[in-house]
Amino acid sequence: MAHRALANSWRTTAAVVTAAGLISLGLGTPGASAAGQPRIDLRVLVVDNGGSPVRAIAAQLESTGIPYTTVDLTDPNRPAITAAFLSDTVNGTPRAKYQGVVLPDEAPFGAGSAEQSALEAYERTYGIPQVDAYTWAHPGVGLDLSSYTGSLDGQRAGVTEAGRAGRFGYLDGAFTFEDNSPSVSESYGHVAQPRAGFTSYVDVPVPGGGGRGSLIGEYVHDGRRELVVTFAYHRHQQQFRLLARGIVEWLTQGVHLGRARNSFAVHIDDVFAPDARWDPARNCTSGDLACAGGEAGPPIRMTAADAVHAAQWQREHGFTMDLVYNAGSGEEWRAEHGGADALTDQLLADKAAYRWINHTYTHQYLGCVQDTSTVPWSCARNADGSTRYLSRAGISAEIRANRDWALAKGLPIDRTELVTGEHSGLKTLPQQPDDNPNLAGALADNGIRWTGSDNSREPEQRSVGGALTVPRHPMNVYYNAGTKAEMADEYNWVYTSKADGGSGICESNPASSCLDRPLDTASGYDDHIVPLEARTALGHAVDNDPRPHYAHQSNLAEDRVLYPVLAKVLADYRALFADNTPLENPRQSAIGAELRNRAAWRTAVAHNKVTAYRIGNTVTVTAPSGTRIPVTAPEGTKKQLPLGTTTFGTRYAGARSAWTTPAFPQSSLTLNLP
Repeated sequence: MAHRALANSWRTTAAVVTAAGLISLGLGTPGASAAGQPRIDLRVLVVDNGGSPVRAIAAQLESTGIPYTTVDLTDPNRPAITAAFLSDTVNGTPRAKYQGVVLPDEAPFGAGSAEQSALEAYERTYGIPQVDAYTWAHPGVGLDLSSYTGSLDGQRAGVTEAGRAGRFGYLDGAFTFEDNSPSVSESYGHVAQPRAGFTSYVDVPVPGGGGRGSLIGEYVHDGRRELVVTFAYHRHQQQFRLLARGIVEWLTQGVHLGRARNSFAVHIDDVFAPDARWDPARNCTSGDLACAGGEAGPPIRMTAADAVHAAQWQREHGFTMDLVYNAGSGEEWRAEHGGADALTDQLLADKAAYRWINHTYTHQYLGCVQDTSTVPWSCARNADGSTRYLSRAGISAEIRANRDWALAKGLPIDRTELVTGEHSGLKTLPQQPDDNPNLAGALADNGIRWTGSDNSREPEQRSVGGALTVPRHPMNVYYNAGTKAEMADEYNWVYTSKADGGSGICESNPASSCLDRPLDTASGYDDHIVPLEARTALGHAVDNDPRPHYAHQSNLAEDRVLYPVLAKVLADYRALFADNTPLENPRQSAIGAELRNRAAWRTAVAHNKVTAYRIGNTVTVTAPSGTRIPVTAPEGTKKQLPLGTTTFGTRYAGARSAWTTPAFPQSSLTLNLP
């Protein structure tokens, strides 16, 4: 019935198909001029029914930086989808207001309805592609009825030859649908064979049957193009994260505002300083205020052999770690050990192998003066009752001494980067609800532009005077664990119920969940924690999230517990992605600049300060002066200069992209597409 309705719609609206529909965005005749071609605005229309597939695609648009307009189908006051809503004329040139359309399914307004007919006519006229975020397999979308309908958990899907040659060519070809819990069905879909006019891009073996069936494919019919997705998903599932780039590139035909890169950076805090150790008998960390009584265990500190291993591991895995160092703590260790410190000597010998970040000289707490007479600690008070803070001079001395030591040793530091010990100086709830008022001045005194913060507390970048924060993802590899057994024991304490001998924190925290049973301390780290933490970190990396992760030097000591997590992230990534889509490894200042650029871009788009469109093979973008503009375009794209052109952007995932601005004295950015 739906198929016949679409055919009838095609016949009734065939009169509106013009030459513009044949030479429109991405479908034009090679070498055609822009004369007589329509203007296609670089904005996406998202028709939202509240379902997770549409929301997932919208989240990818948001993350990439692609402007979009949402029509909420549940809102009785929503605008009607009419020809006037979709298109108009600007200075005598026909304008399509949206370069692509995301729908919940193939016909959310009802086949043959006025709104559906208006949308279909618009797509034909201007050659606008449509994504069906999730639908069932049937002839109306170019597929036979389902060969299989049900759970896809654990199924091995593949990118077809056509998919690799097209918008999904950034993937190596195969991936597995998540199956994180054997007791829960996490993925559901319809597997079916294509009909005429349908090209499958992602398929899967038919469960319980022969051959392969489509999960994502393009249906060309009635003068329109649809990307048909026949499995359900939400934005955090790995299978969607892997396919999201291809869906968006197909939707925009590879020309859009915004850019997306996969990246993974890892900060190793407390380098040169020892870290306290978890006490499995008392279920607390030696030396903590809450760990009174009993004898403190030996601290955890890397050895020279650990340093040799770190440099060798980096070479073998093609990855660079950021060493976040406390030089004063190292000098103190040296003084306490007869002037010898083989660890520092070895790290300095290999200094060029790493990036280095100032972590202050002695890891001093830079916020309020801590009153440790209470458990937990509280902020000390002045005589007038105000909070007593570490002074500007005291903060500055910690930053400066650590920097000067690095310069004297020839460390390749970026003087604009800083991570304070425990992110101190920044607000710390509940004890210190505000930043140390002396922090911003001390950062300015030392030329600090980027200071690390804890993403679990403050996920958004913010200013601290003239500096900006760089939120960092804490890795669930504990600073106070040098061995796998210690890791598993502490993990059990945090993630098991009181009935199972744990702290019960997982029972009272709505954001957490308890283990079904305690981990075996001999095998639990490798069997449970490593794959879980690697999956979490990989999820950030493929979600266009540039924020760095952080662990501690203790995790590179003794059992060297961090390496299995990092190795799995890198191996899993390289097994999933093609060589044209490398995992980038930026330093803190580059990450900070990326987050700053994104925030400025979001603000400009939200305030309707951006105009971007394509006419033929020319893209024009205007934005507020000084705003860096993110653009993705095909290979061969040239940026127009006042005199001549230059190659646009850098290669990534089969396209070129960049943050860019118009060349002086131009007021708008112009790109010439191949």
